[in-house]
Amino acid sequence: MSLPVPLITVLLLIASNVFMTFAWYGHLNYRNAPLMAVIMISWGIAFFEYLLQVPANRIGHSVLSAAELKTLQEVITLSVFAIFSVFYLREPITWNHGLGFTLIAVGAGVIFLRPL
Repeated sequence: MSLPVPLITVLLLIASNVFMTFAWYGHLNYRNAPLMAVIMISWGIAFFEYLLQVPANRIGHSVLSAAELKTLQEVITLSVFAIFSVFYLREPITWNHGLGFTLIAVGAGVIFLRPL
């Protein structure tokens, strides 16, 4: 039994976003690390993000438009980042962050409405 294409796409995008979030923000817990070392480590982590993200978009594009894929990726990015912020960076998501993320998600939902 194989998984539906949209589910495969979402799972790959979630996994890729975990890697990318660590590549972009994981170093913030290591402020004393040399900048060039942090950059090189981040590039290495981002490589694994691409190994997941590129197939996600290739597979997903069979059933979703590029705009829908990008929108889905952005909502997943915010969701992964919110969890990362709380549990890894130990920075709370405040009411204004939550409201802003919610408004972005609502706006993203408009992309998935079918034109009349």
